[in-house]
Amino acid sequence: MAVAAAFLAMSSTAALAQGDTPRSAADLAIDAAVPIPEPANVPPPTASDFKPDTTATVSPSQAKAPEPTKPIDSAAAPAADPAKNVANPPAAAPATATAPEPAKDPVKAASNVPAADQPVADRLRDLIATKGQRYFDRKAERAAVEKFYTGRDYAPIWTQAGTLTPAAKGVIARLKDAAADGLNPADYPVPDFAAAGSAPDALAEADLKLTESMMDYARQAQSGRMHWSQVSADIQYPEHPIDPNEVLANVTGAKNASAALEGYNPPHKLYKLLRAKLAELRGGQDGPPIIIDEGEPLKYTPARGKNAPEAEAQMSDPRVPKLRAKLGMTENLDDIRYDAKVAAAVRKFQDSVDLKPTGVLDDRTVKALNTPKRDKQIDTIVVNMERWRWLPRDLGAPAIGDAYVILNVPDYTLKVMQHGAQVWTTRVVTGKPGQHATPLLSETMKFITVNPTWNVPPSIIYNEYLPALQQDPTVLDRMGLRLERARDGSIHISQPPGEANALGRIRFNFPNKFLVYQHDTPDKNLFARDERAFSHGCMRVQYPDQYASVLLNLTMPGERYTPERIRSMYGSSEIDLKFPTPIPVNITYQTAFVDDAGKLQLRKDVYGRDAAMISILKNSRGKDLENVVAHAQPNYSRPKGPLPNAVNVSDNSFSSGPSPGPNFFERLFGGGGQPTPPAPVGRPARRVFTR
Repeated sequence: MAVAAAFLAMSSTAALAQGDTPRSAADLAIDAAVPIPEPANVPPPTASDFKPDTTATVSPSQAKAPEPTKPIDSAAAPAADPAKNVANPPAAAPATATAPEPAKDPVKAASNVPAADQPVADRLRDLIATKGQRYFDRKAERAAVEKFYTGRDYAPIWTQAGTLTPAAKGVIARLKDAAADGLNPADYPVPDFAAAGSAPDALAEADLKLTESMMDYARQAQSGRMHWSQVSADIQYPEHPIDPNEVLANVTGAKNASAALEGYNPPHKLYKLLRAKLAELRGGQDGPPIIIDEGEPLKYTPARGKNAPEAEAQMSDPRVPKLRAKLGMTENLDDIRYDAKVAAAVRKFQDSVDLKPTGVLDDRTVKALNTPKRDKQIDTIVVNMERWRWLPRDLGAPAIGDAYVILNVPDYTLKVMQHGAQVWTTRVVTGKPGQHATPLLSETMKFITVNPTWNVPPSIIYNEYLPALQQDPTVLDRMGLRLERARDGSIHISQPPGEANALGRIRFNFPNKFLVYQHDTPDKNLFARDERAFSHGCMRVQYPDQYASVLLNLTMPGERYTPERIRSMYGSSEIDLKFPTPIPVNITYQTAFVDDAGKLQLRKDVYGRDAAMISILKNSRGKDLENVVAHAQPNYSRPKGPLPNAVNVSDNSFSSGPSPGPNFFERLFGGGGQPTPPAPVGRPARRVFTR
């Protein structure tokens, strides 16, 4: 009809163009019945032309290249309706026209999903589209999961024809054994595929739930169950979140899915040693605690000579099977003999709890085995494993043999590592608990300064110096400190280089938001103490000249820096020695670690970090933060408010008052005697604001 109408319109237009008079509707109807050639610019009719349509215009998108046309059979031509000036639609389409085929679903048309899994795939597509956020509340993970399922035409990941795949079995095994990694299996629920049977809805939901649990495990194994900012404001480590796309591809494509998923735990040796010690303490039991009954002491005595049968009888006891399980033994669990292997396991346990390793199961050993102290040790190990998740996966710098510095605050030790082995170690003094706690961080040491100037931080000026100066205005002179007043009224106090400088002779610089660093100290007596938390947050190093030579030789081995060469630089002018390759510095908090002898070492929770983390872990999976023990971030700026009324800043002098005695120095340096006042020295040429 559209073709006929278009033809009639063009015929009329052509006649008018030639100057003919307009033709009547009857004339046009007669012309329509006469066979004439098809106009060259009108495409051949299609099936859609025969649908009811009131338009006579052919859109440009429908235009096609002209084809040779055939005369129209007048018998088949529709009769014209003079009243409407359009052709009546035919009763039926021409025999040559083909009916349009029903549209196909492009997803189903291209699907490679096996027929047995197609119903599950259809249901998965619906669930991801409508309820994806219920399973994956993190936008990046939800997008990755949707992309992954879409790429496989929504075929289930973990089943084939309703049967678990090897990858699914591996993932399920790892999730159920999450406690071995210091995690909580309850956080990664495993759906019941057996109960799902062959029902597509149940199988699809189980598939998504297992994907959800796998993603949760990978994320928490790599980055931790809590963010370090939940524990304290003075912790800052670089973020290393998982790539959900990589997790999906890695785990589902691995030959051993369990090992691939486990690989998201920290790779560090000390983490793995803690993991092994955790299994040892738990005794391979994640259920109710095993209680060893009291009884006669058990001692292993090798059977010899004619008394062998009697010796064997003395080594048997009905408590031994429980003892084997408690100690984590895996062989002969039902054997009641107290044999050499059991005695060896008892000796190892006694050594781990500071009992004499006799190998005899006496009352003290039984009490130690049953004591709740072991549960506390387990909690301590778990939170230390959690803190390892915060640290960078690569602690060292590859360009210098993976060298790095690691300082353990509660152990008060600093170690220099290279190629996975200890190169050098020393004792350190760390920050006092509370506001002056040494922050936990990972940064890079870029240079060291010999003969540093100490620019006293505003927090120490206002919290330490001004109260003391109200009582004794001579204290700055006695310490060799210089006081300056800026035009804006602010106070600047500095101590020039020298042997009595609070920073000693060397400062080790790794710029960070907390403004802390490592340095020498004139107050050496504190290194003899077992607990050494006395500073304002910075870390004092016992042998700074040796430390400097070790670091310089790592970065510049050809320069042959020795402690003697470092000491020869001591003087009154600052000297910066820059590292060609920065050295990573990791400040950690390890209250539990395994030493070189394989013994579990426990340290005092001096900053309350363990207590805070245990509270988070035991309160609604870390969502209840009300019990978090937070320590305020050190404040290195001027406190708000005016100066104390008793302090009058004028020409570097303060109002007089009674002398506070040596207690001021104890507050300032954290203990030790009063240093000998140095002779006045000139103003340093250069000023660096440090702490």
